[in-house]
Amino acid sequence: MRHWLQLIGWLACVVYSTIPAFWLMIHPFAERWRARRRSPYLLLLPAWVAGWIVVALLTRPWQSIALYRADWTWAWGVAALLFACGLYIYSQSGKSFSAKQLGGLPEVDGRNREQRLVTDGIRSRVRHPVYLAHLCEMLAWSAGTGLAVCWWLTAFAVITGAVMIRMEDAELEKRFGDSYRAYRRSVPAVLPRVFSPRQL
Repeated sequence: MRHWLQLIGWLACVVYSTIPAFWLMIHPFAERWRARRRSPYLLLLPAWVAGWIVVALLTRPWQSIALYRADWTWAWGVAALLFACGLYIYSQSGKSFSAKQLGGLPEVDGRNREQRLVTDGIRSRVRHPVYLAHLCEMLAWSAGTGLAVCWWLTAFAVITGAVMIRMEDAELEKRFGDSYRAYRRSVPAVLPRVFSPRQL
């Protein structure tokens, strides 16, 4: 059982750690992607899957090195809490946000005319809740398995994610102008504000 959980945790972190790289293929080139007639996902999705394979091959030699023995009392208790937080944040992220927006179509598809800035719900407390949910899931697998590779991949995702968020913010500012600049000043990127402005 422990072996299978470690294997699943490693593979989950491999996939999650490549999410910022996927978006780094999009945001610097958003206008070029929008100018294409065919869907950019015909290129982007295979490139992302190739990224999974590369990261898996690079990290496989360290796949079984544990920093500590993860037991059910504390490690998986912390992991369960992080999993629950991540799932809750994912559920809240989908409210007032269309499937097209979650999939990034406004960034890459010039035919998609849906351009609206969503600042209510969970986005009134954190600008990028989906990335926060990803982080919770990666931390859950890292804490639960105790694998060094999961912690390394989480650190890698945090570093590349910070770069990607800056690029995404710049792209959103270009699309929404002053309204996004005001939103960016008042709402944190990933670590959520606990109290809404009305409660302060």
